[in-house]
Amino acid sequence: MRKLTLIAIATVMFAMVSSMAVAQAGNTASGTLTVTATVNSSINLVFNSDAAGVALSSGAGTNAATLAFGNVSAFGAIAAGITRTVVAGTSFTVSTPVDVLVTKSNSTSANYTLKAQLGAADATNTWGVAGNTVTSASAATITATGTYGSNAAEAVAITIPFTTASGSVISNTINFTATSN
Repeated sequence: MRKLTLIAIATVMFAMVSSMAVAQAGNTASGTLTVTATVNSSINLVFNSDAAGVALSSGAGTNAATLAFGNVSAFGAIAAGITRTVVAGTSFTVSTPVDVLVTKSNSTSANYTLKAQLGAADATNTWGVAGNTVTSASAATITATGTYGSNAAEAVAITIPFTTASGSVISNTINFTATSN
């Protein structure tokens, strides 16, 4: 009889646990997530190699590129894509075009202003972009009404005095800023 009672109790407990599992399996919960976003207008600037100039040595298609003129001189052979102008007895200028591409997104701006500024002062050489002298003192306006979505060929130039020692390495950065109008 005792065995029968234990079997009956075990059966009842098994039935209770099974029915609880079945009852819990049907439970659900729900919720609602409200999602919002605010779209801001934006512009992007990248550098590209210009077909008529020296190819960018790194960073083409980004906003951090490197332009290496290589070996330059007032007279003699010079690399393809470099234009050289000599001022008799004083200096020579080397220049090459670099494409600047500014694009916009979610903006009604008709055009942009492009400015350039030298990263560090240079007391020896003169730097230029698109015929404008570029210094570290203040940003020079390169264009006041740039066209979005088109490569703009901007000539980057360095004027080097004849007094510069052979083997001297010339290096600086030019910081470009595009601002939507």
